[in-house]
Amino acid sequence: MTNNKKKIFITGSSSGIGLHLAKKLSLDKKNEIIINSRNLIKLTKAKKIISDCEYIKGDVSDYKIALKISKKIKKLDVLICNVGNSSSSFPGKERYQDWEKSFSDNFFSSVNIIKAFEKKLIKSKGLIICISSICGIEYVKGAPLTYSVSKAALNAFVRFYSKILGPKGARINAIAPGNILFKGSVWEKKIKKNRKKTLKIINDEVSTKKIGSPENVFNTVNYLISEKTNFINGSVFIIDGGQIRSL
Repeated sequence: MTNNKKKIFITGSSSGIGLHLAKKLSLDKKNEIIINSRNLIKLTKAKKIISDCEYIKGDVSDYKIALKISKKIKKLDVLICNVGNSSSSFPGKERYQDWEKSFSDNFFSSVNIIKAFEKKLIKSKGLIICISSICGIEYVKGAPLTYSVSKAALNAFVRFYSKILGPKGARINAIAPGNILFKGSVWEKKIKKNRKKTLKIINDEVSTKKIGSPENVFNTVNYLISEKTNFINGSVFIIDGGQIRSL
């Protein structure tokens, strides 16, 4: 019997936004979810939370490991590149190692797994969604330069690589969230450290005066994997409550 389920692989999905995406997408029984992390303990805990999913351990910022992961999945319809890390040195204090690590975490973690699955995604006429950041669109005060530049590179990759994938039947888009609050997030730590100051930043910088949630990201992901969006390719969707100022 043919399996008509939509197979979805989500990198960096044992916690945070990735875990939320996996949980919500798994509720649709037409989806078959595979989660991923470098940490086996976190993966097994996530598996218990989601229940109806598979998992594959592996660091996708390593191209050889990304290739090994791709060989474990025969068919893939949707690839969600969610690995990312905003931790780095204060702007202007960067060392070479900071640049190297940030590009590994925020750029090559996506490019590696995309290249590893490229042929399978072309065969299935599949979709790639990269979780990026508004920091890659314009300068955000206080955001590490290494993080911002690596996310800018990812946004550019999505736009440019869509021209390569499109004629072959596959598509790639990105989502650029602003301030997203979840357990263990940077914004949770900021609120715990100084709630009044953090909320003032949100009120001053975000026109809707809100902090986003993983559900806001999920709503856009769910929309992009629907048939309604089959004419969208190479786009970067901003979800920031009206924070960025560039046109």
